[in-house]
Amino acid sequence: MKKTVRDIDVHNKTVIARCDFNVPLDENGKITDDTRIAGAMPTIDYLVAQGAKIILMSHLGRPDGKADPKFSLAPVAADLAARLGKPVWFESVPEVVNDAVRAKAASLAPGEVMLLENTRFRAEDDAKDPAVQAPFAKELASLAEIFVNDAFGSAHRRHASTAGVADYLPAVTGFLMEKELKFLGEALDDPKRPFLAILGGAKVADKIKIIETLLEKADALLIGGGMAYTFQKAKGCEIGTSLLDKDGLALAAQLMEKAKDEGKVFLLPTDALAADAFENNAPSAVYEMTPPGGIPENRMGLDIGPETIRRFTEEIKKARTILWNGPVGVFEMPAFAAGTRAIADAMAAATEAGAITVIGGGDSAAAVAQYGLSDRMSHVSTGGGASLEFLEGRALPGVEVCEDK
Repeated sequence: MKKTVRDIDVHNKTVIARCDFNVPLDENGKITDDTRIAGAMPTIDYLVAQGAKIILMSHLGRPDGKADPKFSLAPVAADLAARLGKPVWFESVPEVVNDAVRAKAASLAPGEVMLLENTRFRAEDDAKDPAVQAPFAKELASLAEIFVNDAFGSAHRRHASTAGVADYLPAVTGFLMEKELKFLGEALDDPKRPFLAILGGAKVADKIKIIETLLEKADALLIGGGMAYTFQKAKGCEIGTSLLDKDGLALAAQLMEKAKDEGKVFLLPTDALAADAFENNAPSAVYEMTPPGGIPENRMGLDIGPETIRRFTEEIKKARTILWNGPVGVFEMPAFAAGTRAIADAMAAATEAGAITVIGGGDSAAAVAQYGLSDRMSHVSTGGGASLEFLEGRALPGVEVCEDK
């Protein structure tokens, strides 16, 4: 268990908080999805209410270590001010920290908020060498007395602003980080059973460590998405021009054998919706995925079929903890979104029936948001890459640096 802001005295203390304000912007610089800002507000509101002097920081996009107006956090500052109902001090400073920033940080009154410019305007922030990061981390730390890391989405990277600051200040987590660790941790370590994991995505190699971890932890695994075709091919099924991870074929066979040996339910699609082109309006048909049959050589699988949807949703109804990482079809195209939508709907219904439902970030989170179902899940992770590494059982540097309770 890691300490959170509620475990320390922040009154009249200057706190520098790493948030995840890496939000999408349109060509006019308008925020198109404010989910991550909303996720940071419980921690920010708490710090304001406790009379802390608050310095917020985040990265945005990939400006490659240079000041680029396209990646300025100015729109975020305006959004924060509107949410807080008071000014948020912000200046677009190319070097992120300068004399004006230091002077403002030193003059903050309790409850006042300032936002630093995009930390990745400084190449040192995400430099691979911690020694290169160190001077910038020290600059950031010099502004405050306490470090709060609430950026779970960046916690899997050891950057100056996510972990390096903790070399110079006491560090605790914010409430979003606490929530992420609680739901993802409990799903793996203390799940209500039956525990079901649903995995999609493209390559088997990308999910190998997660599959191995979940074979130990979960009672059942459902495999969909592009990587399902590698498993189907390993079983002797024809997959046409569907996505194939050739290097993962032997691995897929080994994983299926391991699941069998351990008595785990390991379900692959029994039918697939395939088309002759990667296009929404391409002619499509459903094919049974039973060896030696399958998808014709001139077609590619783009979604799970109706029988698979029925089987998968039945498994979801049985489960008490459900973890979903990766869509089961090309949900961005309406013609091939039925499987992913059915999974999302079934999970929302499971939540209402008392199950714990956890969406492991990335495209799964995007799909749930697209369907307006985010609020009907127990938890939707804000960190795609961080969620994956956490589920693999890897230590997250941005979490490790925070003090233990």
